[in-house]
Amino acid sequence: MRRPIAALALSALALVTPSLAQLPAHSQQEPQKVLESTTSGLNLASVQAKVAQGDAAASAGKLNEAKADYDQALEAASYLVTAYRGLSGAFRGLDARIPREMDQKGREATELQANIELRLAALLRRMNQPQVAVPLLVRVVQRMSPTSPQGQKAYQSLLELGFVATPYTTATAAPAAQ
Repeated sequence: MRRPIAALALSALALVTPSLAQLPAHSQQEPQKVLESTTSGLNLASVQAKVAQGDAAASAGKLNEAKADYDQALEAASYLVTAYRGLSGAFRGLDARIPREMDQKGREATELQANIELRLAALLRRMNQPQVAVPLLVRVVQRMSPTSPQGQKAYQSLLELGFVATPYTTATAAPAAQ
């Protein structure tokens, strides 16, 4: 069980980190936190930077490049969700501060993951591959709930694609049952 997780961690880190050999040297007194970098490393900021790269590529019409960037960001975000959840569980009952921190980071990573899936689904629709977008959209609805803005947007896309036929309205806007 540990080997696949370690392999996933290494592959996710390789996706968002250019090369650890290129990192500048720091003094002995100042420990380097390589994973805190906002442009590389394994953290939410570096995943967001990869998403921004994908957005720029999509805007420039480089759809395959954008897809590759979104795929890499999604893989890293998925790993972060799993890692934060695992750390939260490991420290439950030992130190409440750590599960609280990991749960918060996990929620942020889950929301980022859903936003990446929405971007990727929109890109796939643009690339004339709506059937590949459907599982992504379904995951967003499941992960974020149909009442969240992301879930509503994903369900609306499923409706537009013809995968579902019943429009969803929130409970407050739904007609009264008779």
